[in-house]
Amino acid sequence: MDKYSFLNTAHTSFFADLYDKYLINPDSVEPSWRAFFQGFDFGMESALDEVGINAGSGTAVLGNGQEVVMPESLQKEFQVIRLIDGYRSRGHLFTRTNPVRERRKYTPTLDIDNFGLSQDDLDTEFSAGEIIGIGKNTLREIIKHLQDIYCDAIGVEYMYIRSPERVKWIQEQLNVNDNHPKFSPDKKKQILKKLNEAVSFEAFLHTKYVGQKRFSLEGNESLIPALDAIVEHAASMGVKQFVMGMAHRGRLNVLTNIFGKSAKDIFSEFDGKDYEQEIFDGDVKYHLGWTSLRATDSGSQINMNIAPNPSHLETVGAVVEGITRAKQDVHYPDDFSKVLPIVVHGDAAIAGQGIVYEVVQMANLDGYKTNGTIHIVVNNQIGFTTNYLDARSSTYCTDVAKVTLSPVLHINSDDAEAVVHAAIFALEYRMRFKRDIFLDLLGYRKYGHNEGDEPRFTQPKLYKAIAKHENPRDIYAKKLIEEGIIDDGYVAKLEQEYKASLEEDLEDSRKIDKTEITPFMADEWSGFDNVREWEMMEKVNTGCDRKQLDKIAKTITELPKGKKFLRKVEKLVNDRKKMYFEKNSLDWAMGELLAYGTLLDSGYGVRMSGQDVERGTFSHRHAVMKVEESEEEVMLLNHISDDQGKFQIYNSLLSEYGVVGFDYGYAMASPNTLTIWEAQFGDFSNGAQIMIDQYISAAEDKWKLQNGLVMYLPHGYEGQGAEHSSARMERYLQLCARDNMFVADCTTPANLFHLLRRQMMVNYRKPLIIFTPKSLLRHPKAVSTVEELADGQFQEVIDDTSAEVSKVKSLVFCTGKFYYDLLAAREEHGRDDVALVRIEQLFPLPTEQMKAIMEKYSHVEDLVWAQEEPRNMGAWSHMMMHFEDAHKLRVASRRMYASPAAGSAVRSKMRHQQVIDYVFDKTKDNMRSNISRTSTTN
Repeated sequence: MDKYSFLNTAHTSFFADLYDKYLINPDSVEPSWRAFFQGFDFGMESALDEVGINAGSGTAVLGNGQEVVMPESLQKEFQVIRLIDGYRSRGHLFTRTNPVRERRKYTPTLDIDNFGLSQDDLDTEFSAGEIIGIGKNTLREIIKHLQDIYCDAIGVEYMYIRSPERVKWIQEQLNVNDNHPKFSPDKKKQILKKLNEAVSFEAFLHTKYVGQKRFSLEGNESLIPALDAIVEHAASMGVKQFVMGMAHRGRLNVLTNIFGKSAKDIFSEFDGKDYEQEIFDGDVKYHLGWTSLRATDSGSQINMNIAPNPSHLETVGAVVEGITRAKQDVHYPDDFSKVLPIVVHGDAAIAGQGIVYEVVQMANLDGYKTNGTIHIVVNNQIGFTTNYLDARSSTYCTDVAKVTLSPVLHINSDDAEAVVHAAIFALEYRMRFKRDIFLDLLGYRKYGHNEGDEPRFTQPKLYKAIAKHENPRDIYAKKLIEEGIIDDGYVAKLEQEYKASLEEDLEDSRKIDKTEITPFMADEWSGFDNVREWEMMEKVNTGCDRKQLDKIAKTITELPKGKKFLRKVEKLVNDRKKMYFEKNSLDWAMGELLAYGTLLDSGYGVRMSGQDVERGTFSHRHAVMKVEESEEEVMLLNHISDDQGKFQIYNSLLSEYGVVGFDYGYAMASPNTLTIWEAQFGDFSNGAQIMIDQYISAAEDKWKLQNGLVMYLPHGYEGQGAEHSSARMERYLQLCARDNMFVADCTTPANLFHLLRRQMMVNYRKPLIIFTPKSLLRHPKAVSTVEELADGQFQEVIDDTSAEVSKVKSLVFCTGKFYYDLLAAREEHGRDDVALVRIEQLFPLPTEQMKAIMEKYSHVEDLVWAQEEPRNMGAWSHMMMHFEDAHKLRVASRRMYASPAAGSAVRSKMRHQQVIDYVFDKTKDNMRSNISRTSTTN
């Protein structure tokens, strides 16, 4: 007897359910059934190759070659299931989601003949209907439900997700009411109210501030009811804080109608008034951040934050993730879901800006995850003047979502209920699965890139259609009138009331002469002050109790018993113990780790991230040690005391831009955490140049934002070539102005120790750029004593204590590792007539201390600035701008070069030696013109 003869008698719904499970996850079905389904060959390959659709003979060819003939009824069931699978996989390509354009045509279509079905099958009942929640039903009814679920105002991409649990949940949600909302009349009125606010706000600004840039939301106003629904619904699910980032498009509308910023304040900004405080320069109105407490309809209090952003699109996304993670770590370490990040993108930007990919790749990493972000694209279908077909190669602007297998919902922005429905779906998905989800709101842009731009130059046909198109509020109002929920005068009354409140705010704003900028996240910054440059130069007592140092040193120099580590690790830890307790000679790593330990013991947090930071690029730090057999991670700095702060250190993904943005955001939201980003090599930081220019150097001046991010930038000329020598010191120094940051180039472990402690012990925060060493990490002279840590303080300038003032003929100022090269040359040649003075803090430049040293050596005529960098790089140009006596200095440096260093080790060594020779003998000027004419190798 044919062992597959039961196929003729078994209930088709059983096979339908089993085959559906197989299509979603082959491993979920029993192996013999999996072999059966895999071997099934319908005999005719369909054009729908992408989803593997076939139709035809109804024969299964098993792995052993046996052919099994299937009953026609069962064959048809499988073909209907394939149709359902086709809608699930490709239905999003055939939706009604574009309000102003016809959609592109895609093939193959979802026509039934592509699935081995015909018109004759339309009234046949199939058990496959149970899969979409409508029970056994006709093919005609099944197709109707599939069209409603997958091809109406919402298109859904999710079948690439590899988690059967998530796929099943999504399908179950979509099957409810055929993926259409069932809102109460009150909920519908709330949607209309928020739509009216969005439309009326833009119309008011358009009439009162004609021609002014505001980057209107018109064409995508349904964003406002969507955000409103997320806030209200999230509060009921336990969310306590929102952190949002968005660019300029629609930002003013969101600030007023979601975040509760007074329209009066926005009008003051439109009027271009000066600021109350002189110490900052401010920014355009659509870049400013805002923090507020919002009372939800259910009575919950929600902390709302929208981060300030520059014009550099998508930059703020990384910052938002960092802010979110800091708030989660500090306030809700046991439930990250209580802080919800929302990032609003533009369609051209999300497709074109590489930082989006970097941020998306962080989503599930231990050091950067935030338990899911809701990404919302305000899709204008155009970037400035560039059509979407010229803006990306991918089908959708949101295709980056597939990197993390995140679902994407594409929604017609004219359908306000569909947009709100999708927003609630996105929130519930994030809260349940703690993963990212993307909403793509397909709308349009009513005006040009800004309100003064003429879009018909480049898109005349599109803008002819837009000019005739009704706004989403009016479209929705007609729908509600038809449903009998509102009457004809309802919208006019809403608009009149809202505009009256705006008129009142406008009148009030014009009674005020100056604009006051409200600090962002003031709740996190209570007790911190804004300070000026002279206050940054005040001495800070950063010494440490010897007993505290002893305790910390003991903790970080003893491995846990009962765990086996590599011999090299055991030797490293034992050597550190000898350094501290026997030799009293601490290397760079010990100075660094003891700084962290003392801060942790005082209750501060410490977070470090960057490429390879756990061990350190140059294998000096070893803050994380691995048990040899299990690779269990041991962080000794987390075992100092019961009430210590938390030490976190994470090897980052291979990103600079995104990770620096994240860490900057983290430092912004957690001022009591020493937050450090370390570059693998210093010059790699230029991958994050936008963050450095727009946030790190300028945020306090633009947005009244303090930030204590520390950047470690390995720097020093050791013959490693153009890309591993210079951290491009000159670029950071060029950005220095007034009181915006600290820049240091330390030469001793003790000075690093005190610098890091000062960063946290003051009652203000400034970014701190430290040019860190490479060769000095193990240099026998780059050491400090325990006493220098316990009793000292940060030294902006280190005088030459070994020099006899009366003997000195040349006074040399230098910075960083070059000091030790000069010291070695002085010792080699016995030159006790040369004093070497180290400038440890480059900004604010300690000019008074430098002048005092010059006065001390007032008899010396040969004053030198020495640097290992080329003349057009390094700190020399900075000295000329900030040190009024710089003109008295003879400059010893490499010549001017386009590249920071030579690729040839021989050439590099020769150039380095020429600079050293000129420091000690002013007749050996390596900048002389005859050298440059006669030499081709220098």
